[in-house]
Amino acid sequence: MSNQPSARDRILLAFESLLIDEGGRAATLDAVAAAAGVSKGGLLYHFKSRDALTTGLIQKLSELAEIDFTKMREAPEGPAEYYIRTSVFAGTSFDRTLVAATRLAQGQDPQVSEAFTAMQSRWMELIAEEVHDAGIARAILLIGDGLYYNAALFGAPHGEQGHGETAATGSLLHVVGLLKGQSAAVDNR
Repeated sequence: MSNQPSARDRILLAFESLLIDEGGRAATLDAVAAAAGVSKGGLLYHFKSRDALTTGLIQKLSELAEIDFTKMREAPEGPAEYYIRTSVFAGTSFDRTLVAATRLAQGQDPQVSEAFTAMQSRWMELIAEEVHDAGIARAILLIGDGLYYNAALFGAPHGEQGHGETAATGSLLHVVGLLKGQSAAVDNR
């Protein structure tokens, strides 16, 4: 049995790579087909248009997000700390798909905007369930967003590749602990 990705998967991976490396304008059907090593007819068999490619990418993003939501919900340290620990680009399939979709979102694609809104709502919901305060949950969400944005723009500092506690996240995890403590103090009044 072969572990080679299917033609459909290769096409989506090529689309992601072109979006990440060269931007939305470079991710033409011809360029995607060439990068995936398939004919344009082969690409069109799986994805009838650029919109269909975008839909495929959003479906992949949604599937990967569902896996992440489950991990977040089940994390021993709780959703808030899990969110901060995983808010550093680690080059995972989820990270790459998220960055590629971000490139499409910059082009104001409504399909992508809806997907991001849904993900943000789920992350917020999971964190708010833990901390019992919408303002604190929002602050934690924005801390994680800032970490991810910083890593996506500037890369991780030397020696800080991958998910887990790093110098960047360690001090912020302390802040999250303080915020969670603040939430607990309000609940106990």
